[in-house]
Amino acid sequence: MTPFARDAKTLELPWPFTGREDELELVRRALTGSRHGIVVTGPAGTGKTRLATEALRGADCVKVAGTPETRQLPFAAFAPVLPESVSLHRALHLLSGTRLLLVDDAHLLDDASAALVHQLAVHGRTRLLVVATDGVPVPGAISRLWTGELLPRLALEPLPRDETALLLTAGAGQGLEPLTVGRLYRLCRGDLRLLRDLVGAVRELLVRVPGTDTWAWRGPVPVTATVRERAGRVLDRACPEERETLERVAFGEPLPLDADDLDLRVLERLEADGLVHVDDLGAVRLAHPLHGPVLRAAAGRLRAKRLARTPDSCATALAAESAALSRGIAQDDVREVPTPVGEWLVAEGATVPAGHAALRARFARLRGELREAAAWAREGLRDAADDPSCRTELALAAAQSGEVSTEPDAGASADAGAGVWRAAARGDLDAALEAITGDPYDAVRLGAPERALGRLTGVFAAHADALARGDGPALDRVAEQWEERGFLLFAAEARAQAVATHRDPRAARVSRTRAVALARRCQGARTPALSGPALGELTARQRQIVTLAAAGLSNRQIAQQLTLSVRTVGNHLYSAYARLGAGDRDALSWLVEQPETRSA
Repeated sequence: MTPFARDAKTLELPWPFTGREDELELVRRALTGSRHGIVVTGPAGTGKTRLATEALRGADCVKVAGTPETRQLPFAAFAPVLPESVSLHRALHLLSGTRLLLVDDAHLLDDASAALVHQLAVHGRTRLLVVATDGVPVPGAISRLWTGELLPRLALEPLPRDETALLLTAGAGQGLEPLTVGRLYRLCRGDLRLLRDLVGAVRELLVRVPGTDTWAWRGPVPVTATVRERAGRVLDRACPEERETLERVAFGEPLPLDADDLDLRVLERLEADGLVHVDDLGAVRLAHPLHGPVLRAAAGRLRAKRLARTPDSCATALAAESAALSRGIAQDDVREVPTPVGEWLVAEGATVPAGHAALRARFARLRGELREAAAWAREGLRDAADDPSCRTELALAAAQSGEVSTEPDAGASADAGAGVWRAAARGDLDAALEAITGDPYDAVRLGAPERALGRLTGVFAAHADALARGDGPALDRVAEQWEERGFLLFAAEARAQAVATHRDPRAARVSRTRAVALARRCQGARTPALSGPALGELTARQRQIVTLAAAGLSNRQIAQQLTLSVRTVGNHLYSAYARLGAGDRDALSWLVEQPETRSA
């Protein structure tokens, strides 16, 4: 294991802005032309202020913000820009010449400031960017900005896991392996401020994963001041008997406790306060994944030793998780299944049985999560280096990611299925098809459905039949079924195959758009179906220009916004048309999916 070390000076640099490019363009468009602005809302920590800062970078604007300490003081938020003892009418007059106004933490505005913001929106001479947090009381004058349809609202969702992985790579300065990314993602629940704090805390705990350029974190959650403050605000309100119940649940993780073993009156209060969750079977869990580490860190050593679970006590629950995964695979349904015990074993750095690790790897691979599949296979190989199932899964994940040279252990696998995809990764489709001896569906994925006709059932058979007939709409329907069942890679491949079979150019463009979107969620998958010219990707600049063009901006407007020449914009669009198969500007709306504003 290699320890992770970085120059301490680099830790103070802000994280790059990542994963909100479409939302950023939407906000910028709302602040240009004849538009009057936009309201951005979302849970705490989702990056609303950072988004606003990026949208206004380089712009001349006035910035104000609400604070909890000044909610009773009239016009407190506007104190830096307004004189003392000003009336609403006078304040409106003084600010009427302001071209652009950012109102941050609008949920904390005093009533007079909120009324002023509302009046500025009514009169429409000032463009407004208003930022407010969901789940807390908001002044009525602010909420009426979007409920009264004065301004559109962008409801910012937590970053998806894939985007969080990109942010973590940029913020940590190193690639983190998928199981570490998943752990951080679950702990932070979209709170990017908390995510940054945890990454800083575990930075010195990272170790390089052998044979890769990624880093992993194993061991207890560091209870930093930020973590303790976030969790403690809620936990400190619990009375002694409630605290005792919470500790019992915390030390029982990852296994849930039976509600019958706890004081039901206390449990009811904790459930009402949102501190525990009781499922339909009466099993009790802590409502937030950070509460457990905080409670365990605050307990004495003897109490912790008496109450804590051990890996050996989880064998029955781990077997149940394996059975649930196997059942999903057998039923052709790989939608996400809760598996806290396996995840806990990995997090603690404990041994994961090779059989369970291989099953987890296969489940992830079928879902299109190829990097996660490889990570689980490596967990199994850590203490069982010769396990054939884990070696096969590692080889399959590597080959379906387009890796021609896999790890020596994986490449030595005798499994025929892995050999098929290693040949496909080399570009030798004839050898790949000749190597198929087990799963006939591989032939469908490789574009030779005639080899599988009559040998498959269910959606597998429907896919083979649709491809053999060159039926684009039927392939799209197959893709929808695969996506509904959780098979994102299969869905992406079916969409990609539909592109070349559609007679309607518009339908082909839709299939291509869906295929690209699905493929991006498959963690670097590069199979033959996804590598054809139909899925030619745009460069970052081309995607940016196409997005703006699809939103209705002219070449000149795009050039002004991006500081490019009009000719350069035209050249980029021409190249994008060729790569996307679009005939003209009108086709772009079919190729670009944009976030939508919505009212409450």
